[in-house]
Amino acid sequence: MEKLVSIDLYADFGFLRKPDTNDGIAMSYNMLHKPAVIGIFGAILGLEGYQKRGELPQYYQVLHDLKIGIEPIGAEKGNFPKTTIVYTNTVGYANRDGNFIAYENTLIKPCYRVYISLPSDHSLYDYLKSGKSEYIPYLGKNEFPVWWYKDSFKEYDLKPFGFDREFQVKSLFRKHEGDISQKNQAKSGTFSLISELSAINDAFFYFERLPIGFHEFKTKRGKEYQYEMASFVFSNAKFASDYKLENLYSINSSEVVQLN
Repeated sequence: MEKLVSIDLYADFGFLRKPDTNDGIAMSYNMLHKPAVIGIFGAILGLEGYQKRGELPQYYQVLHDLKIGIEPIGAEKGNFPKTTIVYTNTVGYANRDGNFIAYENTLIKPCYRVYISLPSDHSLYDYLKSGKSEYIPYLGKNEFPVWWYKDSFKEYDLKPFGFDREFQVKSLFRKHEGDISQKNQAKSGTFSLISELSAINDAFFYFERLPIGFHEFKTKRGKEYQYEMASFVFSNAKFASDYKLENLYSINSSEVVQLN
């Protein structure tokens, strides 16, 4: 039987590298994303990582179909504090023309509640519930181990949301291009907030484009893979029932999560 479960992932530091930044300071995604979560789960299960150029790792091939939702915990309006870590890269090829100094924009004490749709006989279900892991998972770099406490494991009925009431999305959710903007917030339509929102002084919307998987392309050296991206929103706003987001599931009387 399929269940909705969640765990809280913690780390002292995190560096979820953006591949499009390589000159000067290397930047990190602020939000945990699905390919990174799949990597963490692969380490927990002891699945193999990257072994061969042009071939996706075993953990991704086995787990990429999991439906996952991600909620930042303790972030200030969606943002985790960050610092710049500076170090000398001592790898030989990086120092042919002198010492290579690396600058990395690093997350401080990131924490995420990860929701997963799982059958109770899935091996990952047992590992998460018992707090076991075959390998030490990490948040972007192996010097940033990530952990979870057994008592953070929670189970919910896997119940699709029926859009029969106003709702708040506890997790990140996929943004329909163009539907959340200053223009559209000012009029009724596919995107509408309930009237009580105007009384909430600290209402916010956090936006970030995040990886959702990989797409394949061919080069002279063979197959390569790049991130497939999508736009996400994190907000404390409440939405009217006519805002039809996809893949929503109820976790209590007024809150839902999106699983992708």
